[in-house]
Amino acid sequence: MFFAGTFQVSAQETEKVECFSFLLAENDVEIGEIIKSGEFSSNDCQNFNFGINSKTLWIKLDFPNLNRFENPVFALNSSSADLVRLFSVKNGEVLKIHDNGRLLGVDERDFPTQKIAFKFDQDEIDADYFIVRLDNVDKKIFYGFLSSRETLLDIITFEDLLFGLLTGVFLGLFFYNLFLYFSVKDKIYFVYVLHTLLVWFAQASILGYTQSLLWPEWDWMNQRSIVIFSSLVSIVGIWFLRLFLMSKSIVPKIDKGFLIVFIVYGFILVNALFFSTTISYQVILVTQSIVVIFVLLVAVMILRKGYRPARYYLLAWSIFMIGIFLFVFSEMGIIPSNNLTAYIMPLGSALEVILLSFALADRINILKKEKEREQAERLEILKENETLVREQNTLLEKKVKLRTDELEHALRNLQNTQSQLVSQEKMASLGQLTAGIAHEINNPINFVSSNITPLKRDIKDIMDVIEFYRNTGNTEFSESSKKKAKDLEEELELDYVLDEVDQLLKGMEDGARRTVEIVKGLRIFSRVDEQDVKKVDIHDGINSTIILLNSQIPGKIRIVREFGELPMVECLAGKINQVFMNIINNAIHALSDNIDEIKDPHITIRTVANAEETVTVEIEDNGPGMPDNVKERIFEPFFTTKAVGKGTGLGLSIVYSIIENHKGTLEVKSKQGEGTTFIITLPVYQSTQKYEQ
Repeated sequence: MFFAGTFQVSAQETEKVECFSFLLAENDVEIGEIIKSGEFSSNDCQNFNFGINSKTLWIKLDFPNLNRFENPVFALNSSSADLVRLFSVKNGEVLKIHDNGRLLGVDERDFPTQKIAFKFDQDEIDADYFIVRLDNVDKKIFYGFLSSRETLLDIITFEDLLFGLLTGVFLGLFFYNLFLYFSVKDKIYFVYVLHTLLVWFAQASILGYTQSLLWPEWDWMNQRSIVIFSSLVSIVGIWFLRLFLMSKSIVPKIDKGFLIVFIVYGFILVNALFFSTTISYQVILVTQSIVVIFVLLVAVMILRKGYRPARYYLLAWSIFMIGIFLFVFSEMGIIPSNNLTAYIMPLGSALEVILLSFALADRINILKKEKEREQAERLEILKENETLVREQNTLLEKKVKLRTDELEHALRNLQNTQSQLVSQEKMASLGQLTAGIAHEINNPINFVSSNITPLKRDIKDIMDVIEFYRNTGNTEFSESSKKKAKDLEEELELDYVLDEVDQLLKGMEDGARRTVEIVKGLRIFSRVDEQDVKKVDIHDGINSTIILLNSQIPGKIRIVREFGELPMVECLAGKINQVFMNIINNAIHALSDNIDEIKDPHITIRTVANAEETVTVEIEDNGPGMPDNVKERIFEPFFTTKAVGKGTGLGLSIVYSIIENHKGTLEVKSKQGEGTTFIITLPVYQSTQKYEQ
């Protein structure tokens, strides 16, 4: 029995065309050149696939038994060829030309159907041989058969009947699930309906029915419909998979691979619409082979994680995958092309759509059972909670009232205490700052004022000499007057006076510069005009802090600066300067309290820029250090080791809060007898946020 299309007929009624010669040539070669060239190669009765390329396929056929058929016809199994032209040749001349293909209207064909078939006239039966020219933008598969006209019409009728049944199945599933979508408003049903519609269009394009029924005159669409609808089916199918199997939540990392698949299919669509359909067809064959395996692996992994609806999906996809592999391998020439491979895709697609519909129904049952079980569990928990709440309600009401009164009283006391402590800390810092400024400004001012009197006296002496020269100059100088002037200069020690004036002026200049430095240091430290995050120089803040603390630093304590190259840092400058003030001030106190016991007391301040866009400031002293029990509590509010009345214990707590608000870190390293090091790490850039002022 010979299987032609999807209709079984006897071997006497049809004859497969398996042995022929072929030639691949450029598109501009004419039939006359082909007849004269004779450069045909044998297909060895087994090669029917000639690849995906832009060339023209020429087939040379011998039909010695053509006259055994009444009203003989020749038909191709595939309906997806752009243009097929049949030439009957006798004595080196073309007797007649037949045209067919999806770019021709149905009315222009020998048979008004999607089938690519040719009927022979009586004078063509005695032709020496026949030549077929096949032009196609995608696959070039030549597989056909001879039969009588009546047999071909029976085959076409039966194929139309099967396609009608296939269409009926698709329509039934389409409208049923469309009704479910409008009923339950679940997006997954809409995606399934769209998938079903696109699968029908894709299979109808492969079988040639869209060309003969929907757009017979639309050549542009006829050439691209297979690639377009196959790509859309894959995109919507993966969309359905992600919703149905919830791959984004169950296997989120693997689910990201589908984004790459979407990009590839998008390229295939754009290329088919605007550029080369041939390239798109080549890419889609390779892509589908990879995607079906990837989808299968995803479904298996989701099933292994316990998601039951994946069972039906695996069954549906496995059947569809077999169909795709057979179809793609035949298109790529890996396996022989035959009637089974030509029609396996429509059958596999129909089974896939039906099984996916079953999978949706099974998913509803599973979700319903899970919801009922969840509701029962919630009801049981609610009952238990209700009993517990009823038992505890009375007791809790009494306790809550009592505790509320106690907490309100404690809260009022805590708020008052906190307000007093914060005010005390602010006043202490303000007094310390004011005393330092007054002391530093007083010295240069006194220095300048003490030099004013001798400066006036020296200037008056100089003016006396100048006045003498002026009066004498009214007349010509005599030798005696010149002598008197010289004696006067020597008597007044004019040269010494001029030197003294110069020294006094330098003293005044130094005092003025010192005053400017103090005022500048105060301005940089306080930053009263900068309440927002700005880029500042950390080194300026450290230097201004040292200037303000200069009056409190004993002469024996050295300040060592080991500054590296730092970028400008985004921060609240006043807050960061407050950090430096508190830490350096603590270091000064630690050294001052033990000044006689420490050899070469000093404070080292290091800065360095890190590769990860942060800067580090280290403030190290060689003081007595801290024991572990103290180090663990130094950032606690109200904890202090100072005597009563000398500290509130809020300084380092505030420092820690400031660094934390700047998204930085504050680390302390200390060992008893070996000094203490505070390590401050700040990011160079701050994200937009509001800081506590």
